[in-house]
Amino acid sequence: MNISIFDSTGPIMIGSSSSHTAGAARLARIAALIAGGPFSRVSFGLHGSFAKTYRGHGTDRALVFGALGYREDDERLPQAFELAKQAGLAYDFYEINLEGAHENTAKITFFLNDGSRQEIVGSSIGGAQIVIHRINGFETDFTAQSPALFISQQDRPGTVSDVTAVLADYRINIGVMKVSRKEKGGLALCTIETDDPIPEEAVQRLKKVRHVLSAQAVNLMEEEE
Repeated sequence: MNISIFDSTGPIMIGSSSSHTAGAARLARIAALIAGGPFSRVSFGLHGSFAKTYRGHGTDRALVFGALGYREDDERLPQAFELAKQAGLAYDFYEINLEGAHENTAKITFFLNDGSRQEIVGSSIGGAQIVIHRINGFETDFTAQSPALFISQQDRPGTVSDVTAVLADYRINIGVMKVSRKEKGGLALCTIETDDPIPEEAVQRLKKVRHVLSAQAVNLMEEEE
């Protein structure tokens, strides 16, 4: 992953530190998009500098604000807790040690209304830039710079080609693809970054592909407007 010195300038941000406020809010917002379905509870495991200063630097409010779906440049960030109460969102924070992780890293667990949960680990690396490292224990390296698909699947021959065939039908060009698995023939996560947003019709077709368990699109070009 290459980060330019110019990336540290970042967008207009609310708060005392780009990493601890704007970056934290963006991290939680992108994580919530990846998690997908509606949720009424979220738990934040904070590592390193996040754990040491999250109250004083406003990281706690920023994370809750982002989980609610608000952009990091929204001036309502200081009212995050009040907004969460209005939305009926329960949240908690705890300290965690993630060996070798960036100082500003969080493990965010979303408890979805259907009884499932999504666990996402990511870091705020400065200038409101983020990296998603793991999704439900599967390694990824998503920097949230382009639209993406997150596909949970069985590790079976032909599944990836079936998925890419659907994207080809919609003339969606793939920029980056990464498949992560824990064991041969088990579960796998396929992360696909694309040049253009992925239409909902394509997502629904992907969900019907043999051995695909779930498909979630994060259309950042649309979300960032």
